[in-house]
Amino acid sequence: MSIIATRLAHLRAAMERHGIDACIVPSSDPHLSEYLPGHWKGREWLSGFTGSVGTFIATADFAGVWTDGRYWTQAETELAGTGIALMKIPGVASQVHIDWLAANLPAGRTVAVDARVLGLAGARLLSDALNARDIALRTDIDLLDDVWSDRPALPADPVFEHLPPYATLARADKLAATRAAMAALGADHHFISTLDDIAYLFNLRGADVSFNPVFLAHALVGPQRAMLFVGEGKVPADARARLEADGVDLAPYAGASEALASLPQGATLLVDPRRITAGMRAAVRDDVRVVEAINPTTYAKSRKLDAEAANVRAAMEQDGAALCEFFSWLEPRLLDARRTPLDEVDIDTHITAARARRPDFISPSFSTIAGFNANGAIMHYRAAPESCADIEGDGLLLIDSGGQYLGGTTDITRVIPVGTPSDAQKRDTTLVLKGLINLSSTRFPRGTRSPMLDAIARAPIWAAGIDYGHGTGHGVGYFLNVHEGPQSISPSTPPDPHTAMEPGMITSIEPGIYRPGRWGIRIENLVLNRPHESTEFGEYLAFETLTLCPIDTRCIDLSLLRPDEIAWLNDYHATVRARLAPHVSGAARDWLMLRTEAI
Repeated sequence: MSIIATRLAHLRAAMERHGIDACIVPSSDPHLSEYLPGHWKGREWLSGFTGSVGTFIATADFAGVWTDGRYWTQAETELAGTGIALMKIPGVASQVHIDWLAANLPAGRTVAVDARVLGLAGARLLSDALNARDIALRTDIDLLDDVWSDRPALPADPVFEHLPPYATLARADKLAATRAAMAALGADHHFISTLDDIAYLFNLRGADVSFNPVFLAHALVGPQRAMLFVGEGKVPADARARLEADGVDLAPYAGASEALASLPQGATLLVDPRRITAGMRAAVRDDVRVVEAINPTTYAKSRKLDAEAANVRAAMEQDGAALCEFFSWLEPRLLDARRTPLDEVDIDTHITAARARRPDFISPSFSTIAGFNANGAIMHYRAAPESCADIEGDGLLLIDSGGQYLGGTTDITRVIPVGTPSDAQKRDTTLVLKGLINLSSTRFPRGTRSPMLDAIARAPIWAAGIDYGHGTGHGVGYFLNVHEGPQSISPSTPPDPHTAMEPGMITSIEPGIYRPGRWGIRIENLVLNRPHESTEFGEYLAFETLTLCPIDTRCIDLSLLRPDEIAWLNDYHATVRARLAPHVSGAARDWLMLRTEAI
C-alpha cells in the first residue's frame, strides 16, 4: 500500500509541475489491445488493480479506477487500503468516467491523457464533453515517463510465419482481398494498428503479448505495396525476403506516424475509428481524405474458412484429450484422503502441462482461472501462490482455461464437484446448463445482430430471478486472440450492423451464476456459425459446438431438465466420446467413458 501511495504522490507532483488538474491512464497501448505488454501497464502500476479492463483517473485530491462488473470483487480486494476508489460502471463500453470528469472539474481546468494510447472514438467523446464545460484537454504528454523510472522496455521477441497447412490463405491473397475492400470504400491507403488484424493479414505470429500470438506492429497498405512497421531485427531474414516478394516492406516500429504524415496530397486513407488511436489519427494531414469504416481484416479473420474450421476441429480434439488426461489425474487426487491438499495454483500447473504434451500446442490462450467455492465467484480470478485456496471439503471448483495451437484457439469452462455439492449449487449449475443448451440449440437468421442472442442464454436463469454480470459470448480467433470481434453476444454491446452473425464465425457461449463469498458457476463451449437452411424468409444459421469435454453431471439436478435438454446433453456426450476416444488411453480413456455415460 505504501508503494501505491508513493507512486500516486509522484504522479501528483508531476501533474503540478505540468499544470495538470486530472490525469487519465487507460488500460491501453498504441494498438488498443486488451492484454498489454508491461511497458503500457501504467494503470496497473499506479493502482495495483490487475484486471484487464479499467480506467484510472487522478486529481489533486481523488484517485479512482473505473471498471465493470466482471472485476468489482477483484478490484475491491486489490484497491483496499490504497486510497483509490472503485468506480463501478455498467459495461465494458461505458464512458461514465468522462461524465465524472465533466461533472467534477471546474471550468478552466486541464485534463491530460496520452494520445498514443487513447482510442479515437473515446477521444472524440472526451473532447466533446470537456469542451462543453470549458475544460482543456492535453494529449501531448505521457506523465508515466516522469514517474515510472523502471518502466519495462518494449518486448523484443522474434516474429515467425504462420505456415501451411495451418495458414490456409496466402498472404498475397489476403492483401488482394484487403485492397478490393479498400477500393469499394474509395480508399487507396489503409492504416492498421490492431495486432490481431496485422498478424492475420501478413500470416505472421509473435509473442509480444502474453497468451496472444501477436507482435507489436503497425501497417500501411498502399495501392501496390504495404509497409509493416516492426521492431528492428524481430523478423528473420528469410521471412523478410518472402514478405518483400509479396509486396511488403519492413520499416522501423517508431516510423508509423511519420509515414502517415507523408501520405501524398489527395490520397484517400481508410481507418477504423474503433481501432486507431487519436495520436495516429492526428498524424494525418488535412489534405488527405479520410474514410472511416471497420477494418476489412476484422471481418475477414472472423469468418473462418472451411479449411480453418477443419483445423480448429482437430485442435479441439487435442485440447479435449489433454483435458481428459488432466481430469483423470485430478479426480483421484481429490478423493484421496491421505493426499497433500491441492491448491488452485496446482490446477493451472497441471492443466497447462497436459496441453503442452499435445501436438502443435504453443501456449495457454489466457491465464487459467481456477476458483474453488468463493473464489469461483470472482469472474476473472487468478490464483496466486501466496493467497490461493486449498481445494478440500465440499463445494464446486470452476476451471476456465484455454490453449493456443497452430490450428486454432480454445477456451473452455467446466465446473466439477469437490466432496458433495449442495442442492443449491446443483440448482445453480443446472440453470447455467439450461442457458448453454438454450442458446446452443438456437436457429437464427443470417445477419442477426449478435447482441440480440444474449437473452436466449439468460432466459432460464432470469426465470429463476437470477442474472450474471458479463456477456454471454465473445468471438475467438484462429491461432490469434482469444477475444476478437466484430461479433459479441453481450447486452452491453450496441447491436450495430458490424456485429451481424455470419457463417464461419467462432463465438463462446458462457452463461454463469455468481454468488459472492459462496460459489461461482460458468459453463463454456465454443461454437461455429454454420448454414442451417434457406426458407422463403431467408437464410438461417445454426451453431456447431466445437468444444469437446464432458460436462460433469454430478453437479446437475436432473429433475430440472426437460427431456429435450437431457437429449441434447446425451447427444453432446456421445459426440465427445466418439471424437476423443481415439486420442486417449488408460486412465484418461476410462475417465472419458465414465463422464460421457448417458443420463
